[in-house]
Amino acid sequence: MLHRTRRRARWIALACLVAGGANAPVLAQPAPPGYRPVLATGATILPTRPRATVRTILATPGQTVAQVLAAAGVGPREREPAVSALATVLPPRAPLPAGQALTLRQAPEDDALLGLSLQPHPGRTVTVLRTPAGWQAQEAFAGQRRHLVLARGLVREDLLDDLNAAGLPDSLARQLVQGLAHELDFQRELRRGDSFTILFERFRDPRGSLLGEGRVLHAGFDLAGRRLSLWQFDTENGPDWFDEQGVSLRRAFLRTPLDGARVSSGFGMRSHPVLGYTRQHQGIDFAAPSGTPVLAAADGEVVQIGWMRGYGRVLTLLHAEDRTTRYAHLSAFAPGLRAGDRVRQGELIGKVGRTGMATGPHLHYELAEGGRTLDPALARTRPATVLAGADLAAFLTTRRTLVAQVAHLQPMQEVAAAD
Repeated sequence: MLHRTRRRARWIALACLVAGGANAPVLAQPAPPGYRPVLATGATILPTRPRATVRTILATPGQTVAQVLAAAGVGPREREPAVSALATVLPPRAPLPAGQALTLRQAPEDDALLGLSLQPHPGRTVTVLRTPAGWQAQEAFAGQRRHLVLARGLVREDLLDDLNAAGLPDSLARQLVQGLAHELDFQRELRRGDSFTILFERFRDPRGSLLGEGRVLHAGFDLAGRRLSLWQFDTENGPDWFDEQGVSLRRAFLRTPLDGARVSSGFGMRSHPVLGYTRQHQGIDFAAPSGTPVLAAADGEVVQIGWMRGYGRVLTLLHAEDRTTRYAHLSAFAPGLRAGDRVRQGELIGKVGRTGMATGPHLHYELAEGGRTLDPALARTRPATVLAGADLAAFLTTRRTLVAQVAHLQPMQEVAAAD
């Protein structure tokens, strides 16, 4: 209760800063070691889920992070992507000092890894978290001060280039596009001349020297005919994107179960590329290079994994509401994955290939309900997360104060945020 009160107090301070606009007094305080900035906390998940369990594991002489996780019982399909993400801020093969503490956050129902953190050096904390967009690494420094920065620009040709030109660092631009790609079709929904406004964090030491970038807090897009306003918010299962009403942008099912792919064949009648005659295409084909990670579209159970005529290497998941998803033509399955295993949305389950009847590397993806196939591009599913009660009120208050902040900030202007 005390921890929650302190976290809400920090946002009351932020609200006071924002209410004063760009001319308000700047209040900057050092963040404590291991601090990870958030828009709000304690989100209510519907249905209610137990809080994550926290474990502290001590490294023995010569162990790497991967070896510590393996010894703690974390399986390879969770361990490998977490260590891979951590490699962006910490050498993954470097041996840890004896007694080095690693803090693990795990799901209470099945011990799935949700995040881990460690302090490789005094005053420096490294964290890796499972998010809807995959695993993401962050680092924090004792004594750092948090600033808010505004980037604003127009869509011209390539969104990543446009975001960079507006001042958003490349790493944050890529995280933003990746985080929203499963729910937004940037190629179809964004047009030349559309505008965007991005609010993100930047960290400096007490002397003002840049320590690094934080994360995107808000992304607004003025599209043809509509306004899209999105906010990043922390829940017990990690950060997620929400609309202005506190409804998760992420759905119970991902629109696309892999990153950076294009649709090469849609759902419906088509001329089969191998057999040559017209028949019903029961899913969507995504063209992607061999080895591209394939992700679970939703939480579910592996009910079939192996070789199937025509499909090649194929995997089928059973989900809530009597829905199933099928992933075909894979080059490989996730290490250690077997029938009966539970997987989480966004978890690695395989890699793109061209096994079975395929003319090139691609993923064939099917969605069915009660045994009847659905068009994955049109099927509607419920939001993965909904905020409610006091936490929804806190989210809405914070959103309003940040809206005011955006209104007073000029592009690439910084203002120190009170923690």
